[in-house]
Amino acid sequence: MNGMVRSDRFKALVVTCENGDTRAEIRQLSEHQLPEGEVLVGITYSSLNYKDGLAVAGRGKIVARYPHVPGVDFAGKVLHSSSEDFHPGEEVLLTGWGVGERHWGGFSQRARVRSEWLVHMPAGLDAKRAMIIGSAGLTAMLCVMTLEEAGITPDSGPVVVTGAAGGVGSIAVVLLSQLGYEVAAVTGRASTHPFLRELGATQLLSREEMSLPPRPLESQRWAGGIDVVGGVMLARVLAETRYGGAVAATGLAGDAMLTTSVMPFILRNVSLRGTESVTTPRPLRERAWSRLSELLPQKSYQSISKIISLEEVEAAARAILAGEIRGRVLVDPNL
Repeated sequence: MNGMVRSDRFKALVVTCENGDTRAEIRQLSEHQLPEGEVLVGITYSSLNYKDGLAVAGRGKIVARYPHVPGVDFAGKVLHSSSEDFHPGEEVLLTGWGVGERHWGGFSQRARVRSEWLVHMPAGLDAKRAMIIGSAGLTAMLCVMTLEEAGITPDSGPVVVTGAAGGVGSIAVVLLSQLGYEVAAVTGRASTHPFLRELGATQLLSREEMSLPPRPLESQRWAGGIDVVGGVMLARVLAETRYGGAVAATGLAGDAMLTTSVMPFILRNVSLRGTESVTTPRPLRERAWSRLSELLPQKSYQSISKIISLEEVEAAARAILAGEIRGRVLVDPNL
């Protein structure tokens, strides 16, 4: 490090739980207290996600064991590495793999993680932009790639996106639009219509319409779909998908159960493909992040709400659980 001696000490947000009482406090830690891993990262930015709010508040059984450092996403620079894949000074990012849940996460100035969890920062991105994209953006890109792999092209016909005003859905709308697809967006809030049109949606559908229980087969409307809702809405999307179409399912915001018939699959050759981003292997992650850096327009990075310090995370966690936060909140552990 240019002849400079790095201090072993750093600060982190540590959550503890004793007798059912969860507390979050800023602590000074030493590197030897970090979990095992091949790569030590100096964190530039993390981001605040709903899961982080649950972890800080001690809700939802998100945290596997205490004490714990939350933060499911982070980006920064390698400080030390025993892996041949990463070297000091390289910029890296991490999403998924249970980090911030089962493993210590990004609400800290440093993190030590397994090398296979990390991705080199793609050209065109930096720590701030990567954290604005976050897990939601990665998931959206993987869903689009799933449809591409199924042979769904812009010429195939319109693609429907459920939960389109949410994190995954909104970025999926942008990506599909950038690639030339005709996008139909499903939302439960009419107030989001101008926002979704600006992202690239050409057709807007109500949650009520798409939540009506479908017949085994409905009129063929969609060449493909990206679904984050599950339940009845996913069943309707499948029943409305055209011959040879495909649906990428990645969420259960509405219901984890799916009650449908085999008719779309055996009479229209429709395929239902699961898409997840938590344990996606590095080669696929790298391809997805590279495409995100190429496809997302500059205006996509304007969704940032604010940047907060570790000391402000606890209050922000309460706010995100209460639905009081709009846009992305980044956490700068070095403030």
